[in-house]
Amino acid sequence: MNLLSSGTRLRDMIRAIRACKTAAEERAVVRKECAAIRAAISENDPEYRHRNMAKLMFIHMLGYPTHFGQMECLKLIASPGFPEKRIGYLGLMLLLDERQEVLMLVTNSLKQYPCYCGLLLDLNHSNQYIVGLALCALGNICSAEMARDLAPEVERLLQFRDPNVRKKAALCSIRIIKKVPDLAENFINPAAALLKEKHHGVLISGVQLCTDLCKVCEDALDYFRKKCTDAVVRVLRDLVNSPYAPEYDIAGITDPFLHIRLLRFLCVLGRGDADASDCMNDILAQVATKTESNRNAGNAILYQCVETIMSIEDNSGLHVLAINILGRFLSNKDNNIRYVALNMLTRAINVDAQAVQRHRATILECVKKMSFQISFPVPSILVRLTATLFQDSDASIRKRALELVYLLVNESNVKPLTKELIEYLEACDHEFRADLTAKICSIVEKFSPDKIWYIDQMLKVLCEAGNYVKDEVWHALIVVITNAINLHGYTVRLLYRALQASNEQETLIKVAVWCIGEYGDMLVNNVGMLDIEDPITVTESDAVDVIETSIKRHNSDNTTRAMCLIALLKLSSRFPPCSQRIKDIIVQYKGSLLLELQQRAIEFNSIIEKHQHIRSAVVERMPVLDEATYSGRRAGSLPTTASSSNGPSVNLPNGVSKPSAVPLVDLLDLSSDDVPAPSSSGGDFLNDLLGIDLSPVPSQSGTSQNKNRGTDALLDLLSIGNPPVANSSPTPDIMSLSLESKSSGGTLVGLSSLSPVSTQSPASSTATPIVDLLDGLSSSQPSAGTNGPEFPSIVAFESSSLKMTFDFSKSPGSPQTTSIKATFTNLSANIYTDFIFQAAVPKFLQLHLEPASSNTLSASGSSFVTQNLRVTNSQHGKKPLVMRIRIAYKLNGKDVLEEGQINNFPRNL
Repeated sequence: MNLLSSGTRLRDMIRAIRACKTAAEERAVVRKECAAIRAAISENDPEYRHRNMAKLMFIHMLGYPTHFGQMECLKLIASPGFPEKRIGYLGLMLLLDERQEVLMLVTNSLKQYPCYCGLLLDLNHSNQYIVGLALCALGNICSAEMARDLAPEVERLLQFRDPNVRKKAALCSIRIIKKVPDLAENFINPAAALLKEKHHGVLISGVQLCTDLCKVCEDALDYFRKKCTDAVVRVLRDLVNSPYAPEYDIAGITDPFLHIRLLRFLCVLGRGDADASDCMNDILAQVATKTESNRNAGNAILYQCVETIMSIEDNSGLHVLAINILGRFLSNKDNNIRYVALNMLTRAINVDAQAVQRHRATILECVKKMSFQISFPVPSILVRLTATLFQDSDASIRKRALELVYLLVNESNVKPLTKELIEYLEACDHEFRADLTAKICSIVEKFSPDKIWYIDQMLKVLCEAGNYVKDEVWHALIVVITNAINLHGYTVRLLYRALQASNEQETLIKVAVWCIGEYGDMLVNNVGMLDIEDPITVTESDAVDVIETSIKRHNSDNTTRAMCLIALLKLSSRFPPCSQRIKDIIVQYKGSLLLELQQRAIEFNSIIEKHQHIRSAVVERMPVLDEATYSGRRAGSLPTTASSSNGPSVNLPNGVSKPSAVPLVDLLDLSSDDVPAPSSSGGDFLNDLLGIDLSPVPSQSGTSQNKNRGTDALLDLLSIGNPPVANSSPTPDIMSLSLESKSSGGTLVGLSSLSPVSTQSPASSTATPIVDLLDGLSSSQPSAGTNGPEFPSIVAFESSSLKMTFDFSKSPGSPQTTSIKATFTNLSANIYTDFIFQAAVPKFLQLHLEPASSNTLSASGSSFVTQNLRVTNSQHGKKPLVMRIRIAYKLNGKDVLEEGQINNFPRNL
């Protein structure tokens, strides 16, 4: 007999395929076998049809195409014998799915396709095993059309005499209601009847059917809450108190699978319903206390019980019991159990944070080593639990525990928890330091009680893991240091000691160099000594030594070296006896291959040699930096609603929440064009702070700069809508700086004001404007078009305190250019002063702003402020206008900022 004929047995074909040495030989064997099967199919030979189908299923599992045998499945289903039907249904489930066109033959017509009629007959067959085959196939590949046609038969089989058929009918019903949710109402009563079953297989299938019905049908959920909650509680109570049953016993627990299904059903019933939750409180407490936790089966039940407790309506006693169970899970040796416990605790914080706080010590130990000891007082039970968590070698558990610790921190426990985390930072693995450092810095910023504690903790982090600290973190630290005026001496001495002990952390060097450059005289003279400090003797030469050592480190980056040069320039003014030595150090970098360092060295050397009369003014100590402004830039932009700052410092590190703001990229790319996103964390602010990329600054009055305080440097850099500037002159060279230039403030913020109010004389309004960095500005004033098309006015922005309307006009010859008249109305009962309107547009638009008509908005809309804008759309007819606006003013002496985005411009602008 030919081994590859249609009469070849399945085992012979498998043996022939396994004997192949190469993939090519296997393909040849499969090809010949498929050819023999095709020949048998074409001959319509029923003798070996079931054998051929078995071989096709094996070939299908090897990954070869078997579509030519799909019709044979339907022929086998229509056969009268049970063996043929079994192979046919198995092939139907394996070779076909609901997307196959062949399966449509099963569902299209009862009269036209007898095979479908055979499936319908199988559901009504007297043989329960054939009925089971049909239900099994229907539950696996049922399509929406098939579900609608056969749902009545499946519903009828839910009351069949045999429990196995009822079980399969319930499982088949689950697929039907998922495919056609409209049929769910038909299954509510039969599903409720299944909850009274004694057979565990039928009961667990019925519970799952009821659960899925509740998810797809609100009527079913209401029905089960009213009619079945007590019945489900009773079933669960009987199951918990049932005697030993060997057929359902797993690890000494009776049917844990049914336990879990019932608890999940109760979770669905109790969520959002106080009455249903009250009915199940007792049984949940009973399950939580009586279930053994020394086996996985018991732990699975307890976990589901905790999830149910956390999902139903509030019961503080049950919540504490659930958290205690999770606490026991944290002490388990199994990593998987600890991991799911940490996940559940993270979710539980939103439900009952106070109960979770009782286990914070346990959670803290998830991140620590085994030998690490707790140093702050906690309840004894927490000490026992804490000993298990930071000790595990599993990084995923430590990371999840760290996230949970981060969520548990508040004002009352920030000091001990931060102390523990910083001490663990000394011993943790390097791959874990980045996450841990970021979490510690965030905790310190959010919840620090005072500035001295904030500075102390941040310096500890810089000393231990400074290389892992992000730039925006140490930028914020410098901002806080400048605001802590009475701590300048303490901080610079602390940094000097830290730098003497170790100079391996790059970020620590940057902060220390900046502080020594600013407050070096305080370091030498021991200014501002605190009681907690030990006296220290530092000479002027010692301070210069620290800077010289830092700049000559072989692994110092360019930013560090640039900061060192700035610090040396400042020390040359503060320490005149060391001026020549500092000059010699700076001169060494006049030949640097890095243009930035070379330029700085040349300029600074020129200041020391030729411009000593202005040196003290140029290197004057930095003013106090506004924390609120910097925090807004760190978040991406300023808040979308009005916000006020209470005084010069908002004390951001002391726990004030940061505003959730629209990303700065919206200011540049409102139309989703491919534009590089601006650098994060306010890098331009750092330029102002450190003097990096020193740009020549045009002379401006101090009043004008104060009005623009807080203006986003990114918007200034765009130079959108710059007004004409009085007495503008060519950009001066840094070598020719004079004392008069000091009034400009020396910061990039003063480079260009977006739209200050009109405070210049008429003569000055015709002065040459600052050149736009993007496209240049024209000094011509926009003229309102009177003969162009008319557009309706819009309310561009409105808040509880301010309203802005836009009136539009166009010139007939320039459809791309739109003139806009903005009218501002004060809706409050207070007068707004120092009014400034700013706007930004995407790159395909060009914007020009004229000065506002006034810088004061009268109360209650008694008068208006107007301002003209001119927008040129290079994509006119393709892209609509869009604009981001920001309005700044003072209310009772406090700065207020409002921001929004305008998308409702009329069409064809």
